Amino acid sequence: MRIGIISVGKLKERYWVQAVDEYSKRLSRFCRLEYVEVADEAVPPKAGPHEIDLALSREGERIQKHIHPGDVLITMEINGREMDSVDFAKKIDSYALAGKSSLTFVIGGSHGLHPDITRQSDWHLSFSRMTFPHQLFRVLLLEQIYRAFKINHNETYHK
Repeated sequence: MRIGIISVGKLKERYWVQAVDEYSKRLSRFCRLEYVEVADEAVPPKAGPHEIDLALSREGERIQKHIHPGDVLITMEINGREMDSVDFAKKIDSYALAGKSSLTFVIGGSHGLHPDITRQSDWHLSFSRMTFPHQLFRVLLLEQIYRAFKINHNETYHK
């Protein structure tokens, strides 16, 4: 299975990069992981809706370039569906059983995702109604994907 993660913005701090590297290494026995960072748009602190929409549109164009035909597109959205780790694992497994071998998760920037991207989504997913730093969220997503594979392989990591 191929797991893609498209993320807006760049990881800067070494400890986040190390955490991503660690989960990438762990996941390598279960899937082929492709991790892409696209540039975020600078938005002034007091930007209006038009400026924000323009920034989201530009980020969306960059994201779109990395979505492969046939991907199951999973957008990470604050208003998406919440689920526990076991249900998350079952959902990933259901795609594999249905012959869907390429899942792509998309993490937006600080203003979210452009509607053109969310409209394409096969699965609108939320980890929480809370807001997380984007760098931390990338690690959380990788950890949950790793946990899902461990659950689906009946390995003991989950508890």
